[in-house]
Amino acid sequence: MSIVFHHAPMSSSTRVHWALEELGLPYEKVRVDLAAGGQRRPEFLALNPHGKVPVLVVDGTPMFESLAMLLFLGERFGVARNLWFAHDHADYPAALAWTVWGTVTFNATVFRFLTNTSERFPKDQQNAAAAEQARADLRTQLAALDAQLAGRDYLFAERFTLVDLSLASFVGFAGRTGAAVITDFSNVAAWHARCAARPDYAVAQRG
Repeated sequence: MSIVFHHAPMSSSTRVHWALEELGLPYEKVRVDLAAGGQRRPEFLALNPHGKVPVLVVDGTPMFESLAMLLFLGERFGVARNLWFAHDHADYPAALAWTVWGTVTFNATVFRFLTNTSERFPKDQQNAAAAEQARADLRTQLAALDAQLAGRDYLFAERFTLVDLSLASFVGFAGRTGAAVITDFSNVAAWHARCAARPDYAVAQRG
């Protein structure tokens, strides 16, 4: 098996990097210089026509979208390593739902906040009311996650899994951008601290 991981720091590459480390998989790491336009070069576009990191090339076959990578890694390698769930496991449906929710709902709300507040986006296209609505929506979403974590160290099966990894990466991002105050949610804050204390998280953060 051959895995080549094309990545850039401070991007959604981080959670895939974290997953590769947690799974203990051998892989080759290729850093893409986004500032120099590496994501727009023909050789990169041949791997991902959308011109974004990360890209995971498994046995010569490329795939894009970090959520797809996490699900693929979980299905193929995570069950044997107790980091994902077999299809007949009682927690599998909910684990899948929370993993997808983290990307398509929670992280989308974080970016809705950023597009209306960050200097990286055109000021004339920003809307203060939309930003405040996104912040309110994030509080509602974090309250739901906080309730899910009540009485638990991790989301499922009383152990750390790729579900925790996927969600923790986005929750941490939300806190760093100022989109949400994580400490307002005690269960979420304690859970995120447990996840972020894992050695493989530090490896992924270094890029």
